[in-house]
Amino acid sequence: MTVKKANSNQDTYKPTTIAWRFYIVLGLICFVYGSIVARAAYLQVLEPEMLQAQGDRRSLRVSSNDTHRGAIVDRNGVELAVSVPVQTVYADPKVVINSDGLSLNRRWQALADVLGQKVDKLKARIGTDPSRRFVYLARQLSPAMADYIKELKIPGIYLRKESKRFYPAGEISAHIVGFTNVDDKGIEGLERLYDERLTGTAGSKQYRKDAKGRKIEILSDKQATNPQDIELSIDQRIQALAYQELKAAIKSYKATSGSVVVLDVHTGEVLAMVNGPSFNPNNRKGVAIHRFRNRAITDVFEPGSTMKPLTVLSALEFGTAEQQTIIDTSPGWMRLGGRRISDPRNYGKLSLAGILRNSSNMGTTKLALSVPKDFLLGKFFEMGFSEDSGTGLVGETSGLLSDRNRWSKHELASLSYGYGLAISPLQLARFYAAIANGGLKKPLTVVKNPQFSEGERVLDSKNTKAVLAMLETVVNDGGGHRAKVPGYRVAGKTGTAIKTAVGGGYGNEYVGIFAGIAPVSDPKIAIVVVINEPAGDLYHGGEVAAPVFSRVMAGSLQYLNIAPDDETQISHLRKKLKKGDNDA
Repeated sequence: MTVKKANSNQDTYKPTTIAWRFYIVLGLICFVYGSIVARAAYLQVLEPEMLQAQGDRRSLRVSSNDTHRGAIVDRNGVELAVSVPVQTVYADPKVVINSDGLSLNRRWQALADVLGQKVDKLKARIGTDPSRRFVYLARQLSPAMADYIKELKIPGIYLRKESKRFYPAGEISAHIVGFTNVDDKGIEGLERLYDERLTGTAGSKQYRKDAKGRKIEILSDKQATNPQDIELSIDQRIQALAYQELKAAIKSYKATSGSVVVLDVHTGEVLAMVNGPSFNPNNRKGVAIHRFRNRAITDVFEPGSTMKPLTVLSALEFGTAEQQTIIDTSPGWMRLGGRRISDPRNYGKLSLAGILRNSSNMGTTKLALSVPKDFLLGKFFEMGFSEDSGTGLVGETSGLLSDRNRWSKHELASLSYGYGLAISPLQLARFYAAIANGGLKKPLTVVKNPQFSEGERVLDSKNTKAVLAMLETVVNDGGGHRAKVPGYRVAGKTGTAIKTAVGGGYGNEYVGIFAGIAPVSDPKIAIVVVINEPAGDLYHGGEVAAPVFSRVMAGSLQYLNIAPDDETQISHLRKKLKKGDNDA
């Protein structure tokens, strides 16, 4: 009985598995493995880019191949704008702070001294926001300064190579060349106009490296687009001469400003374009913004008597006058629409050459009124006085010439002697170039180009030759005698315009102008000189602008190796040489 009882107890306490615990553990295991599989599926199928980005961040590298800005040179290869290597110093605030770099007081003081900054402000720029990774400290440092900063070995202070624009010609060519900003982007002049060509595009190479930094795969290789050099039509020798003479004239006559434009009459190339006062493009600190503008293309003025040749040409073109025509200007004055038009004195009967030589307002008025209004106005528009010249220069004006239908006789008379319209010095030079080349209006250019436009015929060559001869008498026997150039035949016209006052009407300020051509036997060059608001007793164009023209023209003809054509002076010189005159 005892044995049976024992066996009964063994059957009663037989070990069993607790079901709920088993299922919990099994569930946890399935959940863990399920989560791992789901995460793997999510990363591999739904969002694999994140892992790829992480891998690329560790293995992908991009190296750039920077390019320097192209040079600007004159027609003879003289450099007017070049790029020079410089260094930029910058800071990584996170590295500076984490390495306790701000505690190196002596080194920071030395850094502040070389940068010309206060050490407290320098540190504050870095310590204010430690999360930043890049802060400029100074731009465009010289190599010597960069080497000194490198030797300071301040943690988190780095150097980066850049380039800086340098202008060897300085203020002489500042207005036409322009300048770049601190990021080497053109913002004025030709630097702005041809910024894309001068800049090019940087090259880059993308590659993958292994854990030891070795290149194992080149993924892409973008070649750099090399920047282009710009070769100008400007002759720096003429440019420097024109600026020197203009600057001296502005100072001598106490003028507020002035401009000189020199053109090749056959190609339309601008050989020189200068303004005064100018500025130093290498150091523009403290320079007033208005001094940056290129007055030769942006500023307009009433051209005064320099327009009288166009009135004579209009009469010749229409046929109301011939080369031998005589105009009676007596009694030296007349009234049109209740307003008086007059000459300084009664010149009586004048030929067309006499009208230009004496600068007769009466003569040009009668010629203008003899021509239909539409024809006269059409000639002024054909000369390009309401359009740009073709240079493409930034800020170029198209001038002010009204195209209204109604013009009074007095307004037409005023237009005949250069009032009632406003043009730029460059537009005036283009008109005189058309007289010089036989009546072709050519698009102007500041870039040297072997292929030139034939231009648009706007005047008959026979008439331009006749007017050219008339303009020669203005220089030989008229008010333009100060424009003479020894050894050369010169044609030109003076102009003195009263400036419009701010409140309307005319004030007491003048613009002295001279526009001329040489040599007359085979015209090559047209030059316009504008002296704005001379303050002394001399203010007429023949007094303040003609002497500048003479010196600039003389130098230009010599630089371009153009032979003298004044046979009278040449024969006189030969006689002196035969006699052994040392002064010859």
